[in-house]
Amino acid sequence: MLDQKDNLLSSYSYELPNNLIAQSPTESRHDAKLMIVKDELDESLNLIHAKIWDLKDVLKAGDLLVVNNTRVIKARLKIRLSGGGLGELLLMEPMGNGQWLCLGRPARRMRIGDQLWLDKSPNDSLCLQVIDKDESTGGRIIRFPNEFTSRMEMENLLDLCGEVPLPPYIDKDNSSGHEERYQTRFASKPGAIAAPTAGLHLSDELIEILKIRGVKIAQITLHVGLGTFRPLEKEDLSQLHLHNEWIEVTEETIRTINNCKEDGGKVFAVGTTSVRALEAASLSGGGILKPFQGKVNLVIKPGFEFSVIDGLLTNFHLPKSSLLLLVSALIGRGRMLKLYQNAISNKYRFFSYGDAMLITPESVI
Repeated sequence: MLDQKDNLLSSYSYELPNNLIAQSPTESRHDAKLMIVKDELDESLNLIHAKIWDLKDVLKAGDLLVVNNTRVIKARLKIRLSGGGLGELLLMEPMGNGQWLCLGRPARRMRIGDQLWLDKSPNDSLCLQVIDKDESTGGRIIRFPNEFTSRMEMENLLDLCGEVPLPPYIDKDNSSGHEERYQTRFASKPGAIAAPTAGLHLSDELIEILKIRGVKIAQITLHVGLGTFRPLEKEDLSQLHLHNEWIEVTEETIRTINNCKEDGGKVFAVGTTSVRALEAASLSGGGILKPFQGKVNLVIKPGFEFSVIDGLLTNFHLPKSSLLLLVSALIGRGRMLKLYQNAISNKYRFFSYGDAMLITPESVI
């Protein structure tokens, strides 16, 4: 039953000591802590403190992990402003005809019609132009030269000129050191501006032993963008809208999910992005999971009825984020906040490079 507070943004807040914000990943991907959430027993939180490596003993033969295979692009570009000085663009998504939605900084100095300059080398610069302002994001529509119209073409330019767009709470003094660790082992389809962070925990060794033990793995694509990480601002969540993100759920993945369920296995989403992709594909099919390719802006908050996933592997998320709403939809807002306080007391590491929580099927409300 929904609580009135479930629709108030302030109800998804908690205090986090700065020293628990992870600045770097664990040495091995599977060394991170794992909070396993079991069935709730009255006043007891009923959880187990473990490690990611222990997933090999928790998951059963026939279970399925659904991972996001998006690849983080080097979406942060340093540019020269037409009026002098330096600026920055964060590439968001293609808008067609060589135009891209970007977040600009300083945005006030990127007026419609302005030219921006991107230096490929000391003697080779690209001329970009500010075409329009995007009211929904506060971003800018930037026209690139005609050869940069698709994600694949743009990635070549970004590999040459761009930087990994690390979250603002991570020290960026050594961004090159993050290029490999800020990608999952499944990252194959370029397009994300942030990593699907739960997937960062799955190492090659753990993936191999899970497969040997009969755990299946299927893939979806959700190019992580503003819809995932943009802070929420309005207190009233009843009319919450998120920015569109591009997803693909294939026939092969759907077949694997259906086979898992028919054989009695459980479907675990790896990360909130996998949850949203699967549940959005199901909603688009009228409650039946069907192949889907396109943009979605699905809001998952308390009261949402899940039709695809049984459990979730997820990191510990920022206060007042859409991701906290999704976790609360699975286990309840009150319990979610208690579990987060327990994680803080036990010195779990938070956010992108932090530790993880496994929400088991028996703990889902």
